Amino acid sequence: MQIIHKIDDFLFTIFPELMGGGNSLIISTLEKFYAFGPFRPKVSIDNDWVKIEVDVPAIISQEEDYKKTVALCEKGKYSEAKTILKNLIEKNPSNSEYHRIMGQILSDEGDQEEAINSLIDALRWDSKNGWALLMMGNIFAKFKDDVPTAMKYYDQSLIANPNDNITINNIGANLMQQGKLEEAKLYFWKALKLNDQYPNTHFALGMIADMQSDLQSAFYSTIQAIKLNKNNDVLYQNSVRQAFDISKKIIASDTGKKTFREYRHKLEFDCERKIDIIQDEEIPTAAKFEFAENYNRETHIVKYNPSYPAHEHLIMHELVHLDFVIEARKVELNQLFISTQSHKTEFIKGLGSTIKQFNKLGISEKSSAEYCSGLFEGMNRQIFNTPIDLFIENFLFHEFSELRPFQFISLYNMLQESLTAVTDKKIVELSPKDIISKSKVYNLVNAFQFKELFGIDFIKDFKATSIETKLATDFYDEYLQYKDNKEPAEEYELVLHWAEDLKLDKNFELVNEKEFRAKRTDIESLLTSIENDPYDLESKDPNKQREMDKFQKSQQSIGTNMAVVMFMVDALQFFQSKPIKEIKKIAFEIATQGTQGYRPDKSDYRISSISGKTFSGYQILAYYYVSWALAIPEMLTQLQLPYDDEYKMALTIYKPK
Repeated sequence: MQIIHKIDDFLFTIFPELMGGGNSLIISTLEKFYAFGPFRPKVSIDNDWVKIEVDVPAIISQEEDYKKTVALCEKGKYSEAKTILKNLIEKNPSNSEYHRIMGQILSDEGDQEEAINSLIDALRWDSKNGWALLMMGNIFAKFKDDVPTAMKYYDQSLIANPNDNITINNIGANLMQQGKLEEAKLYFWKALKLNDQYPNTHFALGMIADMQSDLQSAFYSTIQAIKLNKNNDVLYQNSVRQAFDISKKIIASDTGKKTFREYRHKLEFDCERKIDIIQDEEIPTAAKFEFAENYNRETHIVKYNPSYPAHEHLIMHELVHLDFVIEARKVELNQLFISTQSHKTEFIKGLGSTIKQFNKLGISEKSSAEYCSGLFEGMNRQIFNTPIDLFIENFLFHEFSELRPFQFISLYNMLQESLTAVTDKKIVELSPKDIISKSKVYNLVNAFQFKELFGIDFIKDFKATSIETKLATDFYDEYLQYKDNKEPAEEYELVLHWAEDLKLDKNFELVNEKEFRAKRTDIESLLTSIENDPYDLESKDPNKQREMDKFQKSQQSIGTNMAVVMFMVDALQFFQSKPIKEIKKIAFEIATQGTQGYRPDKSDYRISSISGKTFSGYQILAYYYVSWALAIPEMLTQLQLPYDDEYKMALTIYKPK
């Protein structure tokens, strides 16, 4: 097929990039435009006309074999590919790309001399074949140790493909091999500008920074290489190894100590208390924070286990816990995680099958009890810490970049522990499946964050079910919604939400710290608050408010609750002959009991003022609403019960006797 264009204004209209250029620009541009895969057109100029000849029959007859050859090469089936390729070269020896692919195969097979011969043929037919030039440079640099010759080919490759980041990256790599680090960096930075998603370039920059003792930059570049590498290949493995090596060098310095000492000093000023940092090999976790208020002392204490690597990160982690608490206290929203013996008893009731198994194995009652207690405490640590830890690690990663190598080593180590805890065959066999599953979900959430921060993916190693993975994904997605604009104390919402979804909310209570401590220590203030707000209608407890919001949303989603309507009709009939004074007394008693919260799914509520009657959850809520509507209507809205429509309907149904 022949295409002819007149070189005039119209040609420049349809090919504006030719404007102002000479014949060489016209030929090179049209050759590129009319190329089809490896098939290049013949472009010539005669006076004011440009002629393009496209070998359509060759394209039609050879394209399928060409594609097959490429596919075979990608699968490593070189002998089959060569058979087809030799036939293509015989039919069309002028096709530079055929020779280039043959050179690639021969080089991969280890025959560098024949590879060079094929690549020379490729360049004789097309001296601007950038990939052939690049391969020649690679062979001379890697296999011939002839960097000057390699650079000649690289320079020509750069001329042929000035915007090809891989070519530029390879030039940088060769300069680095010659020890010309500063010159190499210039090429690597130029390659990054063209493509900042190429992991090889980041890895190389990490190597140079490490050689120049710029360890923080080295760590940053190496982590970028890990994050951007989608394959578990040699480059990925080398990048992970390099990240560990660099981290260990940084950890050996005093960077971590300096960072946590400065941060501790700031927090001591903010909380007006001294903070001691103590080694303790007996604590059940890597580190813990002991709030002075909980131990009736003047000093906060951070305890850490020195056997854990990069313990400076552990100390910083616990200090951020305090920082978050300080911010939450400023707005009187800090929460306390309260877990009592009754919570533990309820938890252990669900471990009956495990306890029976232990008995059959001859495990003593004492050991069994200690195991169950440890399981409860360990689960509670995950319930409380996992959501909060996500915010802490995100805070540390972005606010203390110099601490990232410590964070990397420390979190990596703890993830290995987590993996063992939920995948080790012996542990899994002896542990309750339900608890292992819930623990795995929390651990998966941590694995999601580690992948986000440092690029290493342990998610598949947890061998989670699809349900566990979905739960963990949903949890992490919820965290991401809060991550960038978290308000003080919002982390406690995730503690509660996730525990509810995993049916672990019976393990604990979240209570407002200020109100809890005031009720425990200031009897006079407590009595005053009861006198002013005896039914807890004005409490600022965010936990209570969240429960009410959740309850209201559930009611809105189901529309008018006919059960409540009928219970309200019953209440109206019950109250119809009673004086307002008696109704008010009942209303106050229901409200007083309601400060502990009413659950619609319970069915054993009793009110002493209404003897001989047991109320279901919805029934007591209906009586609650009606008693206040009749006796104290001016305060009805403060109850925040979402039953206005139900009450209106009940009034239309109710018929006084």
